[in-house]
Amino acid sequence: MKRFFFSILIAAMFGGMVMAQELSRPQRTPEEEAQKQTERLVRELGIQDSVRIDTIYRMHLKYARVRQKGLTRAENMERMQAIYAELQDLLTPEEFEQFMNHPAEQPRRPRGANFVAPRETRQLAPNEPIQHTPEPQAERR
Repeated sequence: MKRFFFSILIAAMFGGMVMAQELSRPQRTPEEEAQKQTERLVRELGIQDSVRIDTIYRMHLKYARVRQKGLTRAENMERMQAIYAELQDLLTPEEFEQFMNHPAEQPRRPRGANFVAPRETRQLAPNEPIQHTPEPQAERR
């Protein structure tokens, strides 16, 4: 009886692992990845020159194909450094600076009981003193 329940438990675990692998998102092809990266870069920097756009696409495609080979962490870091070096050659100094300093996506705000909305603040004039106004306290019973 114990063996029966144990074998059912093992079968359920393997079945769950197989189902989890099937639900993973499909991998993009290197061409799709390069196209998406190029569109994002062109949109962020406002590049209009079709020759530069094509050159940037070919560079992204080259490194997307390298990435597909399954790199170690160190190799992936070297790939990123190579991308930055090549982009520095392809972009103007202003564009490269804008690319390197683009704001990261904002993290999700916490939801639920611990979430406290930030209070609105106003800018003080240069010589305006800071005034503290006590907050009303809840009535105690």
